[in-house]
Amino acid sequence: MHDIRMIRDNPQAFDAALMRRGGSAMSSEILALDEARRTCITAAETALADRNAASKQVGAAKARGDEAEFERLRALVSEKKQEIAQLEEDAKAKDVALRDLLMGIPNLPHADVPDGKDEDDNIEIRRWGTPPDLDFTAVEHFEIPSVVPGMDFTTAAKLSGSRFVVLRGAVARIHRALAQFMLDTHVDQNELTETNTPVLVLEEAMYGTGQLPKFGEDSYRTREGWWLIPTSEVTLTNTVAGDILEAADLPRRMCAHSLCFRSEAGSAGRDTTGMLRQHQFEKVEMVSVTKPDESRAELDRMTACAQGILEALGLPYRTVVLCTGDMGAGAQRTHDIEVWLPGQNAYREISSCSVCGDYQARRMNARFRPEAGAKPEYVHTLNGSGLAVGRCLIAVLENGQRADGSVELPEVLHRYLGGKSRLTAEGVLA
Repeated sequence: MHDIRMIRDNPQAFDAALMRRGGSAMSSEILALDEARRTCITAAETALADRNAASKQVGAAKARGDEAEFERLRALVSEKKQEIAQLEEDAKAKDVALRDLLMGIPNLPHADVPDGKDEDDNIEIRRWGTPPDLDFTAVEHFEIPSVVPGMDFTTAAKLSGSRFVVLRGAVARIHRALAQFMLDTHVDQNELTETNTPVLVLEEAMYGTGQLPKFGEDSYRTREGWWLIPTSEVTLTNTVAGDILEAADLPRRMCAHSLCFRSEAGSAGRDTTGMLRQHQFEKVEMVSVTKPDESRAELDRMTACAQGILEALGLPYRTVVLCTGDMGAGAQRTHDIEVWLPGQNAYREISSCSVCGDYQARRMNARFRPEAGAKPEYVHTLNGSGLAVGRCLIAVLENGQRADGSVELPEVLHRYLGGKSRLTAEGVLA
């Protein structure tokens, strides 16, 4: 959410930032509603003062026996009472309308974000590793002979419909090993605090991180009113909702491994085969809560944490900074990390790390005291995948595939697999 004072002070800059994202100027609409709200508040305060003055004079008129003045003043008090109630109701309605309007406006991009319309205008800022030079035609993960027995889409469709998968045996174990490896790395090396949170959240939590009100169709809601989290960004970030933290408690760095649920609205026809785009998947999420002057550097740190996972696994990747037209609504700047998939002969997103500034903090009312006794200020929040477990499984399988249908597994996973180092052509760990 945006600071209305900033819009009042810098309407042209606000509009220019929105137009960089491909949006339209909105300051006139916002300020007109803000002015109408403030007018109602001022009028209510004036009417209240008039009522209070009249109330004081009622008794005096009664005491001196001036019945006409007494009745006039009493009628005036009653009239002002009704006027105040109506003005307060109008002010409240306009306040809600202003809040809803501000809630639906995307974040403003950092000055260092490249301008552009879509993914074609994103800029590569890092590339690591070399795609494997295979002496055979690579296939996608679900076509690798050793993987086929452990990746069952037919049974999943019988249970849940399309965009689900049942993992079995060795493939399920590799998937579990990847999540364990990610968590251990983030906790032991990157000094993130492991956190286990619910996957069902109240509506306020979804508002807090920006999934609502605009993007409700992307998530699932239960009949009891809970929402299934699209990622544990929602729960980790909302752990500080309504809090006033001490400066010494920042930065707060957290990670969580969780189930995630997305309706994939708008993705019809995209990645319909395999497990690249699923309604239910697992992810290790990173969230940081920082002081405002530290958030941009924290984005680079978070990005490095995600990149480090891929480097340890020996998976080639590239990192791009998203242009203004390709960023998510809540982000000020986003780094996408794309892993090489030989089966598609392409780099595909496996992590997205974003700094949100105080955009989410204002929605959640999450603040900190710069120093003892100081006025609270809004924190800055960041989130990033560290990594998407299913997509990482795809990358490990495709980059490790061999001509005989087996898969060589990254060395860092061996200890999580009981010392096993490969998936045989028959689908057995050996």
